[in-house]
Amino acid sequence: MDKIAVLIPCYNESATIEKVITDFKRELPEAVIYVYDNNSTDGTDEIARRNGAVVRYEYQQGKGNVVRRMFREIDAECYIMIDGDDTYPAENAPEMIDKVLNHNADMVVGDRLSSTYFTENKRPFHNLGNTVVRLFVNNIFKSDIKDIMTGYRAFSYQFVKTFPVLSRGFEIETEMSIHAVDKKMQLENVIIQYRDRPEGSVSKLNTIQDGIKVLLTIFRLFRDYKPLQFFGIISLALILLSLIFFIPVLLEYFATGLVNRFPTLIVSGFVALSALLSLFSGLILETIICKQKQNFEMTLHSVADRLKDLKKEENK
Repeated sequence: MDKIAVLIPCYNESATIEKVITDFKRELPEAVIYVYDNNSTDGTDEIARRNGAVVRYEYQQGKGNVVRRMFREIDAECYIMIDGDDTYPAENAPEMIDKVLNHNADMVVGDRLSSTYFTENKRPFHNLGNTVVRLFVNNIFKSDIKDIMTGYRAFSYQFVKTFPVLSRGFEIETEMSIHAVDKKMQLENVIIQYRDRPEGSVSKLNTIQDGIKVLLTIFRLFRDYKPLQFFGIISLALILLSLIFFIPVLLEYFATGLVNRFPTLIVSGFVALSALLSLFSGLILETIICKQKQNFEMTLHSVADRLKDLKKEENK
């Protein structure tokens, strides 16, 4: 079991991977550096191997798939995850690790948005997207995460071994943040000095396509993690729609004693029934979520015991 594991998911980062590995070796000489190559065609894996990293492979394309592989295969007391594009400074890693190892943090977020991101990043739609996602997540999930989509994070063993990776691409960061908030894990923010990609290094993020995926992920996780609120909103909208149909029929009945628009009345009734179904669906799913949270707490105990066993084996 490693004390500190540096995890670097990579796809065609030959222009920068050597510097990233060198910087982290300097700041964290005791750490084991893992580079997970995701079908690179530019020799990223060979450069990483020459510079002393442990190179492994994930053949399913997408950052989420790489993270799933890394989290499954590596045991460490503390994990640092960093992109291979040299946009994040290694100098902040010791502070982030200290928060995990000595202050019980489960996830430490490298906060770009409170420092240099908006001036360094030359892609204005990325700036807007990060702001929108942060506002959505923090308002829906009542959190205070400063940077939802940063690729620079530190994790505890418990977080890594209890995080169910469902996303396949860049939406993985949003999923991590929401999972940590929902499960009441200890989150910390560390302000970092972001720098834009150096010349010759190309971003793999498609602003529109990946932005839509992130927003759909927020929508899906809102439904999955907060079903009562999600289906309650749908129920309220349906009730209002039902009233819009029903009130004119009711007023006409009071005025004439007749109901001339039976189709409208029937539609109103079915919409009201749909509202009730939505509300009760939310209540049932909320009960299931509460039970899952209880089970998750027991899982945390099992993972903590597993960590103790690994430490004992290491000390023998």
